[in-house]
Amino acid sequence: MTIESLPLDPELAHQLSGVTTATLTTVLLKKGLRNVWVRGAMPIKDGQPRRVGRAFTLRFVPAREDLATPASWASPISTRAAIESMPAGCIAVVDAMGITDAGIFGDILCSRMKMRGVAGLVTDGVIRDKAGVLGTDLPVWCAGTAAPPSVVGLTFVDWQQPIGCGGVAVFPNDIIVADADGAVLIPADLADEVVSVAVEQERLEGWIMTQVAAGVPLPGLYPANEENKARYETWVKTGR
Repeated sequence: MTIESLPLDPELAHQLSGVTTATLTTVLLKKGLRNVWVRGAMPIKDGQPRRVGRAFTLRFVPAREDLATPASWASPISTRAAIESMPAGCIAVVDAMGITDAGIFGDILCSRMKMRGVAGLVTDGVIRDKAGVLGTDLPVWCAGTAAPPSVVGLTFVDWQQPIGCGGVAVFPNDIIVADADGAVLIPADLADEVVSVAVEQERLEGWIMTQVAAGVPLPGLYPANEENKARYETWVKTGR
């Protein structure tokens, strides 16, 4: 049984759109979560916009010759059927087991995802038809490209179930933030708490950058000691 997709609060999404994945990994580390960065999932092109959305999960297992065939693409359990269940604003997170010699999606599937309003694709696998995929303008984070289709190395089995992607446990409706440094998972139940801390951390680091630019030495500044914390609080209140 698949897990129902939930909407993401627009204000929370807006706040996260201004937070880097680097900041998020630090905030999550302070909460004891070390394994949140999806290994292998990097932007397919430079300048790709940051994307925030709830995870819509898909899962592949190793190819089995009687199941992993071109005919399977017409099955009720297929990537095609999964795409038709994706809600607008979600980020498709695909467990391809790190396989890099079989492309899980090509230009046609990515075009359909874009048409449905999917915010992005994150996978530890690879895509195919790179030029066509780029032409769809669907933001993609993946481990590269390969010409062969998915059934050469993978069998698609399910969607909207817990998966492992890039070594990270991803549950449907967890929150994904993806930018130039890759993709990071925020557990759904921690979202509000993480966002409030992360937004403040971004503001603090912005102030620290102004101090670095002014020639202030790093010891006592990053991380801030009590004196610099007081200076920062004054800046927050007065703007100077």
